[in-house]
Amino acid sequence: MYHPTTRLLTVLELLQAHGRLSRADLAARLEVGERSVRRYITMLQEMGIPVVGERGRHGGYRLRPGFKLPPLMFGEEEALAVVLGLLAARRLGLAVAAPAVEGALAKVDRVLPAALRERVGAVGETLTLDLHAAEGPPVSAAVVALGEAARRGRRVRLRYRSRSREETERAFDPYGVVFHAGAWYAAGHCHLRAGTRVFRLDRMLEVVPGDEAAGVARPGDFDALAVVLRSLAAAPRAFPFAVTLATTLDEARRRLPPALATLEETPDGVVLRGSTDSPDWLAGVLAGLECDVVVRDPPELRAALRRLGARLLAMADAGAVASGRRPGPDPAREVAFPLP
Repeated sequence: MYHPTTRLLTVLELLQAHGRLSRADLAARLEVGERSVRRYITMLQEMGIPVVGERGRHGGYRLRPGFKLPPLMFGEEEALAVVLGLLAARRLGLAVAAPAVEGALAKVDRVLPAALRERVGAVGETLTLDLHAAEGPPVSAAVVALGEAARRGRRVRLRYRSRSREETERAFDPYGVVFHAGAWYAAGHCHLRAGTRVFRLDRMLEVVPGDEAAGVARPGDFDALAVVLRSLAAAPRAFPFAVTLATTLDEARRRLPPALATLEETPDGVVLRGSTDSPDWLAGVLAGLECDVVVRDPPELRAALRRLGARLLAMADAGAVASGRRPGPDPAREVAFPLP
């Protein structure tokens, strides 16, 4: 839950940054009702903060002229770094609630000189961050708890719901937190399974920090992102597959998503091993590779490639008909996927 004290400070920062805000504006920025806004204003007034209320249907609030909090000072690069970080946090769903970002942005805006405020504000207003937004609900509290435990070498207690909806409780020594493709993960040592495991944060029902030292120290060369990607590639799904690509290992790594599958270089080419819930989706990925593909398993993937090939040929023929040309022999038909 978002702490009331932080909301009070956010209200104060917003009023200092904007001069005057209506109850509706404050309610929208804080993601609360207007009744809660009135309660926060009353609390500020009781603390001696000179907040002046304006009556009427569109009544708002402002600070008495001359009241200021002591400001911090930022350079242009510092201010830009802070703004970009806050915008990224909002896009990734890291903030527990909108006031966390709105309050921080208001603080930065308040302390900047007018010319610098305009330049930094122009970046914030025109910038588009093409980032994967978090799929699950915001997980700031879990990120902080797990990050602190990893830094201090401490154990936490997890209550976790798996993909199959099974709930378990376990002791966990976190080594690192990773954001990848719209989801947050924690990698570390699981005492229930006695080994390195990866857990999604949006499936953590409860994270309880403790003062107990981690039972297994983090290895010095531990790479949390690499562990998460290997775990995703090895995750069991409906259709295990094995595919040989006529290319090099470096080229396969460059062209394929790292969490898709494991890659093994062999004399016949690069063997791609993993599993998928959608053979049709995987067929599209393979079709986009600039190399020959041999599907070993499963038959459903070979069938998906055939369906895709038929659709592509139909699209090519439809284009010829639309242009008034009669479809004829096409050499591309002879070099379609070399399936066994």
